[in-house]
This record gives sequence, C-alpha cells and structure tokens, in this order.
Amino acid sequence: MNLPKKMLIGSDHAGFALKEALIKHLVKKGIKVRDEGTCSIDSCDYTDFAAIVAGKVSRKRFSRGILICKSGIGNSIIANRFPGVRAALCYNKEVAKLCREHNDSNILVLGAGFVPPKDAKEMVDIWLKTDFTGGRHKRRLDKIKKTEELIRGDRF
Repeated sequence: MNLPKKMLIGSDHAGFALKEALIKHLVKKGIKVRDEGTCSIDSCDYTDFAAIVAGKVSRKRFSRGILICKSGIGNSIIANRFPGVRAALCYNKEVAKLCREHNDSNILVLGAGFVPPKDAKEMVDIWLKTDFTGGRHKRRLDKIKKTEELIRGDRF
C-alpha cells in the first residue's frame, strides 16, 4: 500500500462542504491536496471542475483525484470521457474497495447528497489504501485501454 503524496480534489457547490471536510482529512494523513474548486456554495457547473481534475489525471500530472457533486453521476460521466481515467462513483465502503482492487480506479466520485461525511472519510481511507490486484483484472483494464485507442482512432 502506497498512499499518494499528492492528489487533486474538486467539487461543485453541492459538494463544497464535503470537499472541505475531505481536504482536512487528507492533509491530516500527510497528503498534499490541490483544490481545483469550487471555492463557495454559490451555484456553479460540476462539469468545469470534473474536467480540470480528470484532465490532470489523464495527462498523469496527478495519479489520483476525488470529485464531489450532489449525486456524483455528472462528475462520473465527464471524468470517464478522458483517456486513462477510471472514475468510480461509490456510495459504500465495499464498492470503494472493489473499484481499486478490480478497476484500479484513479478518481473517486462521491455524491454529497447521499454519502454522509463520516462515511465519505472512511470510503476515502479504504480507496487510498487498497491496491489494484491485477491478474484477470489487468486483462480487463488492457481491454479498456484498447477500446480507448479504437475510439480515438475513430475505428468504431
């Protein structure tokens, strides 16, 4: 288990309070957190922040990130459009573990309207400390990568 030394986090207005709580939680663990916004509860578009976080993970500027909005669905849709991003929307601890073990998730997506802060912190801890198991799951990730290449090459 290797905790990342640095990571990204972003949210819209609906996820702002949870984002702030998670930043404090991550900093206590010694992780440097780059906050990509938003900076208030003023209404804004989740798409803007999801694109920033997913873009930096896609370009390997950061190995992992966290995105938060009301449901998490919109963030998941945007983030997973970026090559190499495996954004996983999680609503419980078991799924947070499985998305790392089986899918090597590099962006954790949380729905602030459905995950209380205490549960979110526990999910983040599990997600951070869980390693990818490889094996048959690596074969499947290789297929995802190949599909991304086909899509970029307009071969569908």
